[in-house]
Amino acid sequence: MKKLLEFLCGLLAGGALFAIMVLTFFDVLGRKFASNSIPGSLELTELLMVVVIFAALPLVSERGEHVAFNSLDHYLPHWALRAQSALVNVICAVVLLALGWLMWETGNQFLETGETTAQLKILKAPFIYGMGLLCGFTGLVHLVLAGTPPAELAEGEGAAL
Repeated sequence: MKKLLEFLCGLLAGGALFAIMVLTFFDVLGRKFASNSIPGSLELTELLMVVVIFAALPLVSERGEHVAFNSLDHYLPHWALRAQSALVNVICAVVLLALGWLMWETGNQFLETGETTAQLKILKAPFIYGMGLLCGFTGLVHLVLAGTPPAELAEGEGAAL
């Protein structure tokens, strides 16, 4: 399951990032040599950035690559570190699952009203739904992490506490 998550989210984030790169390249070429940029390139870049950020979120969470304050970890016993890790992951899971549900509801509203981007008239609802799903997946990742010991303890670091 972990490999599938990494593959799908990595493919989605990498594909969107590549699309941004190609779009920017041709937009700059058009401005430089044809004095004309690609219509809606800013909108497309914004939408693709949403895909990059939310597709990478489950990967960042699964790998534990968020910013962490761990200056006091060397002074805490193993049980406190495990409890802290579990508590933080449960809080993150609840918040992300709630955010995913809220985004799904927002996607429903956007679909009902036909909300689109200003210039290209691209429906926003599919992107909002995607954000909700990816937040939900990230919440599930945090639930799984809540039941596992912190990475430092699993690797044997801090055993001399």
